[in-house]
Amino acid sequence: MFAPLAAALLLTNPIPAKRWVYLMTNLLVDANVDSALTLAERAKKAGYTGIVVSDSKFCRWDSVPERYLTNVKRFSKGVKDDGLDLIVAVAPIGYANDLLSRDPNLAEGLPVSDAPFAAQPDGTLVPVADDAGFKNGGFESTQGSSPSGWSWVDEPGKVCVLDHDVMAEGATSLRMDDAGGGNARACQTLKVEPFRYYHVRLSVKTEDFDGVGNAHVTILGKSGQGLQYRSLPVQRTMDWTPIDVTFNTLDNHEVNFYIGVWGMKGGHIWWDDLHLEPGGLVNLVRRPGAPFIVKSADGKTTYTEGKDFDGAKDPKMGNAAWPGDYDAWHTPPRMSLPAGSQIHHGDRVLVSYCHTAMIYDGQVTCCLGEPALYDIIRWQIQQVHKYMQPSGYLLSHDEIRVGGWDTGCTKDGRTPGQLLADNVKKCVAMVRAEDPGKMICVWSDMFDPYHNASPAGSYYLLKGQGPWKDSWLGLDEDVVVLNWNMQEGKRQQSLKFFDMRGQNQILAGYYDGGGTPIDKWMKEAGRPYGVMYTTWQGQYKDLERFAHDWAKP
Repeated sequence: MFAPLAAALLLTNPIPAKRWVYLMTNLLVDANVDSALTLAERAKKAGYTGIVVSDSKFCRWDSVPERYLTNVKRFSKGVKDDGLDLIVAVAPIGYANDLLSRDPNLAEGLPVSDAPFAAQPDGTLVPVADDAGFKNGGFESTQGSSPSGWSWVDEPGKVCVLDHDVMAEGATSLRMDDAGGGNARACQTLKVEPFRYYHVRLSVKTEDFDGVGNAHVTILGKSGQGLQYRSLPVQRTMDWTPIDVTFNTLDNHEVNFYIGVWGMKGGHIWWDDLHLEPGGLVNLVRRPGAPFIVKSADGKTTYTEGKDFDGAKDPKMGNAAWPGDYDAWHTPPRMSLPAGSQIHHGDRVLVSYCHTAMIYDGQVTCCLGEPALYDIIRWQIQQVHKYMQPSGYLLSHDEIRVGGWDTGCTKDGRTPGQLLADNVKKCVAMVRAEDPGKMICVWSDMFDPYHNASPAGSYYLLKGQGPWKDSWLGLDEDVVVLNWNMQEGKRQQSLKFFDMRGQNQILAGYYDGGGTPIDKWMKEAGRPYGVMYTTWQGQYKDLERFAHDWAKP
């Protein structure tokens, strides 16, 4: 509908030099290659000049069948035959699961300090609790309309109701009903030790529940920093289902633990049978920047791995269903005591180590401080160059949500922002060394002080306030920024910031129908270097409309 008008406007109006379409795909599937080439032809007709492609297998070149290589070459040739630029995504630093499929121990680690373990009669070491856990985790004890032991619940007896007819165990559960779009939550303050790792198991049931995406287990530290981000696998209607989350207390002596719905509408959700226990060695990270130390209870003796204990590893870490797949919880591995160990039945020991953390639906971040990371990134860039011969590269530094805590990050005193600045410099240098003269792009958010690199406040599981401050110092002016800061009141500041740094910007708009219309954003940018139709959901129904909008006078 809009393609003819867009084409006509191309001839008469100054338009962005780069007009790209973002594509996430799996090129192993023949039909996906066909669809991608059809999309490229359609994009060309609408006035676009390039395709930006991302595929998880760009980190798996040595484990794919020959058919994948054939498909990649067919796709690359087809895009170029259409006269389009081919920009390939590399270095997945924030959403690092694909990179971590090559070495799961490069995951960023959250530290555990002096967690108590006890030697068992069967010759194993298991974690033991040194806290009281939940008070009234089954809601059996009541005080009027509220469960005793809980700090508070929203609108007891009306929105948060003690249910004596429906329960997972015992005689009572906590039911949350329609709050007219308001909150329905229960909170309990827990006394904890700093840098301890916990597993929470609870049971959840729903009926005609409208707040599926709004049900959370939220755990906040003293500064309000969130400590748990796993998305709960809640359905509109489901029977009692056990759910597991984990969290690290970080530097907190006290945390506020919430269950509930932020925006409760129709239907019902029940909560019951909450238990708190040590997380043990689930998702244990082993690498030089994440040391594993076992000491005697008095701290005077440091035990030797292989001589005093064995089995300090988690085979399922980063390999839950396939390489690069992490889960929040599984059966904890146990350490064993070999013959001749200095640790004997009944002894308590103190164990210090690191574990990784999962964000939302499985996102895991890699450690920026480990040298082995760069060997993998360099290899990936080499393979992309070899098989795809791209016009340019997109560094996938985006929403890096864990970092700054393990020894790999802290050993030389650099902040997360300084680590990221160094990381992006190295990634740029590797691209230039492998494929000189090609365009290099990067997502904006982790380098934008008006977006995720704000110098104030906390950011997910990052260490420090304003943790990504100065990250932008790692970008030289030849790196093109894909700017996706569409926040009202912030986008103009973001545009100006990168402009003052002398960097070309490509406005990554659309985002599946949300955000600022691209024509308005372009006017604010003063006709930018480029625009990109950006979809995470594979929605290309508005491709021509988007072209019509960026082609407006």
